[in-house]
Amino acid sequence: MSFGIRVRVWGDYALFSRPEMKVERCSYDIITPSAARGLLEAVYWHPGLRWVIDRVYVMKPIQFTSVRRNEVKSKALGSSALQVMNGADKLLYISSKNEIVQRAAILLKDVEYVIEAHFDMTDQVSGSDNPGKFKDIITRRIRKGECYHTPYFGCREFPANFELFEEDVVCTEYAGEEKDLGYMLYDFDYSDPENIQPMFFRAVLKDGILDVRDCEVVR
Repeated sequence: MSFGIRVRVWGDYALFSRPEMKVERCSYDIITPSAARGLLEAVYWHPGLRWVIDRVYVMKPIQFTSVRRNEVKSKALGSSALQVMNGADKLLYISSKNEIVQRAAILLKDVEYVIEAHFDMTDQVSGSDNPGKFKDIITRRIRKGECYHTPYFGCREFPANFELFEEDVVCTEYAGEEKDLGYMLYDFDYSDPENIQPMFFRAVLKDGILDVRDCEVVR
């Protein structure tokens, strides 16, 4: 059994990075299904349920902008603290003065979507868990603006606002149009933790709606 919900999300900027861009980031035209799932998991996550994205409604025109940002070109090793404690001659920090680099990024601006999704129960539910209970918790949290951590559009520096969408009809920006967005990241296959594989699908925006139900996924 599955329970559906619609959530309106919006924000000033978004960056859903294309994996083929190695250094300077370039965003997809719209939010990816995996990013939409991450938004909902930021509001409510439980091991007993699994979010599944059904449709994404594009509510505002697709607009790009370019910015330059300061980044660092190195990263601190996760084991560096333990290595230092064991006597290794390593630093516990990154010197931004030496490692800083300026990179360009192509972002989306003034974005707004309605995410239509449902959740399925998993085998990790407890005896008191049931779909009705989860649906009530999710609806209450969204109406109160509660979340486990701030939802974001691709990068944490681009926070997302959210609210429950309770209207019967969704009026999209591209009604009557069809746009082929090419291949887009769908999600990752975590069935083998030692070999996590990306999955892609052919994204087509029809009447401003990205329908990912039963879409063909390629690896």
